[in-house]
Amino acid sequence: MTRENKWIDIGEVAKAWVVEAAQQIKQALEGTFNVEAKSNPDDLVTDVDRSTERFFYEKVTSHFPKHHFLGEEGTAEKLDRLDGTVWIIDPIDGTMNFVHSQYHFAISVGVFHDGVGKVGIIYDVMNDEMFYAVQGEGAYVRDTKLKTITTSSVNESVVGVNARWLVEQRAPFRGELERLVRDVRGVRSFGSAALELAYVAAGRLDGYVSLKLSPWDYAAGKVLLAEVGGTITTLQGEELSLLEPSTLLAANSSLHSAIVDQYIKGE
Repeated sequence: MTRENKWIDIGEVAKAWVVEAAQQIKQALEGTFNVEAKSNPDDLVTDVDRSTERFFYEKVTSHFPKHHFLGEEGTAEKLDRLDGTVWIIDPIDGTMNFVHSQYHFAISVGVFHDGVGKVGIIYDVMNDEMFYAVQGEGAYVRDTKLKTITTSSVNESVVGVNARWLVEQRAPFRGELERLVRDVRGVRSFGSAALELAYVAAGRLDGYVSLKLSPWDYAAGKVLLAEVGGTITTLQGEELSLLEPSTLLAANSSLHSAIVDQYIKGE
């Protein structure tokens, strides 16, 4: 790497790989693909998910043999630490959308070094819309630099949340989320955590809440949000794990504080 900030160069390489992977996904949509259920009937995986993750794994290991890899489909061995450089990848975030509508799904790539986010890329494949960021260099959608996200009060906010969390009797924080949903201006659900985090970074949503996500769902979004002044934590306001599943709250700073203090902690 020749530049002073090598992460810019790594980001450019990663963006090229993402575009190449997206073309392969589009080609796969022209034919047939296998669909399987993982942990439950609604937790879907396809052979396109698996082949796309293998594509990234082979690229990373051949170009950066000292880097590590963490992906949703288990192509590489599970990591128990974040030492060195780790690529955290969801080959198709929003697999249900991919299967049912062939639309509104994303490739999500986060590159971390010693646990610190360096590169984040979220690519809406069918809309050809790339959100990307390099630590200290700002965040962009396509080639337009994103502004620092503006603050908003709860009753002026539009928040992303999956309606299923509001109807499952055993869902944690169900009552707190019901109160929040009643108080905000509007609620949206797009079926892709990566895209919803990108939308928060771009100011299209004011916040996003989930009760269970994995690191590959939010790694790239974490890098994006850091560059635009967003806040991303667990629902209780604690640091997110990049190795284990977690609840998640992403929002502009004032909304994040309001949700944690007034709804989750009830202060």
